[in-house]
Amino acid sequence: MEHAFDITTDLAAPPETVWTHATGVAGVNGELTPLMRMTVPRGLADMTLDRVPLGQRVARSWVLLFGLLPVDYDDLTIVERGPGRRFLENSRMLTQSSWSHERVVEPIASGCRLTDHLRWRGRTRAFGAMYRVAIPILFRHRHRQLRKLFGSAA
Repeated sequence: MEHAFDITTDLAAPPETVWTHATGVAGVNGELTPLMRMTVPRGLADMTLDRVPLGQRVARSWVLLFGLLPVDYDDLTIVERGPGRRFLENSRMLTQSSWSHERVVEPIASGCRLTDHLRWRGRTRAFGAMYRVAIPILFRHRHRQLRKLFGSAA
């Protein structure tokens, strides 16, 4: 069974600033902290999603609960970029047979609008259901972190 969750936040910052933050390793982990952290293999710490090869597994990134406890991994694969400020990740995870994360940052009069579209299929019904609870919590947290950093657009 496929599950889905979408979330949109208007931010009081230029789209270029938010895009740079949201696609770098430090930005992603800043959004996840303190709930989670994703590991980054040596040599990729300064990599941004704008520079990764499309359609190829970039790396295996371990997902660490509270930054310490390994609970999943993500075989990070970016399949599309653009037009504009957009990426689409289609990856496999330890617990999910498919994981899709599309992020779009678009300009609005007062800053930018950031939207995350998530789709996943658990390797088992239990894993899919677990993410159905966890993903909204995690992405609402990420968007709160973004609002703290950039402010909410009026």
